[in-house]
Amino acid sequence: MNSRRQFLLASATALGAVAFPAIARAGQASARIVIVGGGVGGATAAKYLKLADPSLQVTVIEKNPVYIRPYGSSEVLNAHVTMQDLRVSYDALRHKHGVAFVFDAAKSLDPVNKTVTTASGKVLGYDKLIVSSGIKLRYDSLPGYSEQLADSQVPSGWIAGAQTALLAKQLQSMRDGGTFVLAAPPNPYRCPPGPYERAALMTEWFSKHNPRAKVIIADPKDSFVTDETALLGWNRLYGFQPPQEYRTKLAAKLQPSTQPCALEWIQAKAGGTPHRLDAKTMTLHTAGGAIKADVINIIPAMVAGQIAFDFGLTNDSGFCPVHRTTFESTLHKDVYVIGDSSIADVMPKSGFSANTQAKWVARVITDGLAGRDPGTPVWENTCYALAGKDYGLFVADVFKIKEDGKIGRVNKARYLPLDATPAQIRLSAVYQQAWIQAFTQDIFA
Repeated sequence: MNSRRQFLLASATALGAVAFPAIARAGQASARIVIVGGGVGGATAAKYLKLADPSLQVTVIEKNPVYIRPYGSSEVLNAHVTMQDLRVSYDALRHKHGVAFVFDAAKSLDPVNKTVTTASGKVLGYDKLIVSSGIKLRYDSLPGYSEQLADSQVPSGWIAGAQTALLAKQLQSMRDGGTFVLAAPPNPYRCPPGPYERAALMTEWFSKHNPRAKVIIADPKDSFVTDETALLGWNRLYGFQPPQEYRTKLAAKLQPSTQPCALEWIQAKAGGTPHRLDAKTMTLHTAGGAIKADVINIIPAMVAGQIAFDFGLTNDSGFCPVHRTTFESTLHKDVYVIGDSSIADVMPKSGFSANTQAKWVARVITDGLAGRDPGTPVWENTCYALAGKDYGLFVADVFKIKEDGKIGRVNKARYLPLDATPAQIRLSAVYQQAWIQAFTQDIFA
């Protein structure tokens, strides 16, 4: 990916990867497919099952009648989009594709009799069950933090919704010269580049609306996905000087700065690991000391969504073990777990991963019902991120089953090249915005 042509081709391929090859029409019209969770994974599975065979009985159990997309939601914080822009309707899935919806919370699973019971007592039988429960934020993983605090004072906003709106209000009204602290999560977590994109976007916004403000990332890790390209972008945009271990590789491309940078990244080895929160004094205590702030954004540790626990699909890791070739649960037959809740080895917990896993499971189920071999799985993932509104980044990967039976990465080039031209960097930002629209259309339209 050293040439502009290779860069454009790779980026265009990543953007176009949402267009999955047509699935062959299945044969059993009476099959009942129940999907728990109407997010990216569940909605994709529902649509592609119906595309494969419109006569399949596909029912989605989802407690929220409108989907609020998490991907791109940090752009609410810098007023690039509104909360209304995050809302996605299920109307096309219902009326165009014939997917049935039960707007209720799934409560329990009977894997022997193959039924799911909802909070209101509705019982749905299934032949195949797909669970796409997303993540649960472990608010209690940071002493002093709680869901109540997240809803009222120290929002997370990692599951888009009311907390996102609260955090946007706090940031946009922060006092002149105030400090914004973002506590990054430990691995594994949803959207690997996301916390760093959020911090960068707010650094850019503050530079125009609150020039003396500071942004501090307190991190329990020493690196992150897209770190080299992100740090280079921060340097060019904000005068950020990367930690020493990055400077050797980036040295020829870094720009010197004589002004203090408004953005600070405190790695774990520099004392960045969050230890506890004192909400009364708005102080985050880390391994390296106390950081007093005006706005604190905690992104806590994560596990599989609660319904995965309620259904008995998790192991000691807090996530769901699956057979890699099919994503069928290793704990319950005819139950498939996709997206953030599944254990998918090196595949990141991202919307794109959930989307490509859902398409594969749709193929596994429809071909299985018709007595066909679905073939060999290949999955993809692309995560777009921004170092600034017009400074795009990405990580793009292809995955297959390796000799050890686990999912492994098979591509070598992954990131925006360090020698990318300004036009290529701008193009990546354009792709990020285009991808959000195309991705949403692929799933929900």
